[in-house]
Amino acid sequence: MRRLMCILLMFSLFNINVFAQNKCKNAYPRFTFGVEWGSVAEIWSAFHNNFFAPEGYRVDQRGNTFRYRENKDSYVHLGCNLDEKWHLALYVGYTEVHEEEKVLPVTLRGTRFFGTDPMSDRWFTFLDMGSGISIKTPVQEIATAKSGFGYRLSLSRDTKLDIHVAARATYTHMNIIYDGTPIHASRTNRSDLLVGALSLGMAVVF
Repeated sequence: MRRLMCILLMFSLFNINVFAQNKCKNAYPRFTFGVEWGSVAEIWSAFHNNFFAPEGYRVDQRGNTFRYRENKDSYVHLGCNLDEKWHLALYVGYTEVHEEEKVLPVTLRGTRFFGTDPMSDRWFTFLDMGSGISIKTPVQEIATAKSGFGYRLSLSRDTKLDIHVAARATYTHMNIIYDGTPIHASRTNRSDLLVGALSLGMAVVF
């Protein structure tokens, strides 16, 4: 009887060990990093400027416009799979806004995957929000947000290919030119610019 109990115990321990190894082998990676790039189409912008003209009087300008302008963007990210459905990541990148204004955004993105198998192809949706700087004189802070959806192709346990579309809004400040004369920041009360765009992107995630 004791010998039989020992054999059953050894058999059980062997099965538990095999199960644990298989589970570890098939588990999704906890931490991720990746690169992302895409095309951004500006479709709308609105501005509000208030400043002193070179002659000394105050000028207040408001307006909005619809137009198409294509820019590029690229990002790197460090992230964490919270569970099979939720992913949280920090993104740092480069993009252009409006009149080729170069922007370095730093954002936090939450992604929700559909389906419970992280090893299979599946749809996802995400919300991305953050800040950054606009590289111009003077350097200015910007705010940006992006929301969209996409599809993930599972190339292997550790490698994924994401394709997504998104709507993006960026708040920044414009350099004011009045009657051909640049207006210095010291003569500017406000120079608010909100830019709306649509983006198509692709990412490789490890």
